[in-house]
Amino acid sequence: MRFALIGNPSVGKSLIFNQLTGLGVEVSNYPGTTVELQRGNTCFQREIFELVDLPGVYSLEGNSDEEGLVRRFLEQQDVDAVIVVANVTRLERNLYLLLQVAEYGLPMVVVLNMADEAAKRGLEIDPGPIRDLLGVEVILTAASLGKNIDRIIPAALAASSPSMVEIPYDHHIEAAVRSLGKMFDVDRKESVRALLGFGDNPEQLEAARTISDEIESRHRMTVAQIIAANRHNFAHKIADLTVKEETELPQTDPDSILTRLIPGMPILIGILVGMLLFVFIAGSFLEEMIVGFFEVYAMQPFVALGLPPLAEELGVSVLLALQAGLGIAFPYVFLFYIIISVLEDSGYMTRAAFLADNAMHRVGMHGGAVIPLTLAFGCNVPAIMSIRLLRSRRERIIASFLVTMVPCSARTVIIAGIVASFVGIAAAFSVYAIVFLLILATGLVLSRVTPGERFGMIMEMVPLRWPDPKLVMKKAWSRLSEFLFIAMPLLLAGSVVLGLLEFFGVMTFFEGLVEPYTMALLGLPGYSATALAFGILRKEMAFETLAILAGTADLGAVLSSLQLYIFAVVTVLFVPCLATITVLLREVGSKITLAITAYTVALGLLIGSLLFHLLG
Repeated sequence: MRFALIGNPSVGKSLIFNQLTGLGVEVSNYPGTTVELQRGNTCFQREIFELVDLPGVYSLEGNSDEEGLVRRFLEQQDVDAVIVVANVTRLERNLYLLLQVAEYGLPMVVVLNMADEAAKRGLEIDPGPIRDLLGVEVILTAASLGKNIDRIIPAALAASSPSMVEIPYDHHIEAAVRSLGKMFDVDRKESVRALLGFGDNPEQLEAARTISDEIESRHRMTVAQIIAANRHNFAHKIADLTVKEETELPQTDPDSILTRLIPGMPILIGILVGMLLFVFIAGSFLEEMIVGFFEVYAMQPFVALGLPPLAEELGVSVLLALQAGLGIAFPYVFLFYIIISVLEDSGYMTRAAFLADNAMHRVGMHGGAVIPLTLAFGCNVPAIMSIRLLRSRRERIIASFLVTMVPCSARTVIIAGIVASFVGIAAAFSVYAIVFLLILATGLVLSRVTPGERFGMIMEMVPLRWPDPKLVMKKAWSRLSEFLFIAMPLLLAGSVVLGLLEFFGVMTFFEGLVEPYTMALLGLPGYSATALAFGILRKEMAFETLAILAGTADLGAVLSSLQLYIFAVVTVLFVPCLATITVLLREVGSKITLAITAYTVALGLLIGSLLFHLLG
């Protein structure tokens, strides 16, 4: 059996999905689209059931890819029951989508989530009116606390009949629905959809357009506006019956502090600086401990075996790859993902995005890119995928340039592992300062030269809450698994190849060929060019490959502080990783992707050359 989770963005739907399915989640594109679906399995009474987490949407009648996906999914009716998740503290708005889903005639269960937030606000929730008016099971949950989550699957199994709700539309709409039903022998749902312009029957759509034009001439409103108003009125009526305000509980409003320029912006800067300091200091401690462990208990005993030269070269290459991956990259990646998960689950990320949006508008950049830019601190790939939510191609082009420049977690590994560890924490922060200044300058230029219309951004503030440590660690580990199962095998394979090339003298020849150029332009040895090339596969591999080619994880012993600093800056600004390039091709096309690649390569070499000639 298959159940689907549907709801507005930020209602806790994905949290419920993760609690029901655990970590066994498959992410795939819906056929014919670039929109991703999450699928997972859950077990109840020794039976396995499939759960599908559909994208968060506010309506089923818009033109976005996400709305079209959910609409087609419901039309196919390839699901045994629909689980509609609603934020009970904002019930009226959530009921609009719920009523649309109910009209599809599928068995459904309503989950009123965030009951804990409702209690904090002094709201009394009575699920009875929704249960009576829609004829479906209603469950009051608090997903952050795990309350009543165990009731969802049994309720979905028991849901055998669809909701029988009939939204009271304007009498002209009702007359049109009846006329279309008689003319084409279709049910109420199909008639309403035809009036809204959806359907596969050309004759029915033509008749619906004729009727719609007549209704519009009488009302001075489109049929879509009339239907939407009727649904909102009905949702308002149900919400009034369901939610009762008790005595107002005394409470402070943290958003009045966090979303204002002062003191909100200093708090945001303090959080970002504190986050980086923690990653730098704790990661450096863990790096020193793990690298030292590998050196004493793996590298030295292996070299002492006295194996044949080729075997020793290959063995040392593998050990260096493990030392670089687990000792240098792993601590920074893991710590960074823990902090990002804490900020996401606490609800602070939307406040940070709001503040950043205001700041970006002040310097002339479009605020619609704030969410992708925020996501990019974790990984550029999902951030690039999220630019499809922006309304115009102009916005998507600007956002794609800026997102590829944001220091993701892999670039944080380079900044922390090279600059913070071997040059100094102040120097590491200066790398971020350089990158952010370049992002601002790039945004200022693009916002003035890129053609197209500028739009605003609507953003929902999710409630602030204490993150659940278990969920934070699950999310961080889920993200870290990509590094362990994708980056590490690539690093091991690349290290073996480099070891063979080194053994047969190929690397010596290549490094001798490029070293005059790298030394003249950047002041870097020839093997740094190979490390930069490997960074195209994954950014952190540039750092790890540098350690392998240098023959030691103690880079400070073989390269000067200025060389390490320049290498880090060039790598951070250099061409995006292969995964980012692949997603860019799909989202913005080959021309923009080529422009972004050329721009970042030129920018990295230019800034690196300036640093070398100014500081050298």
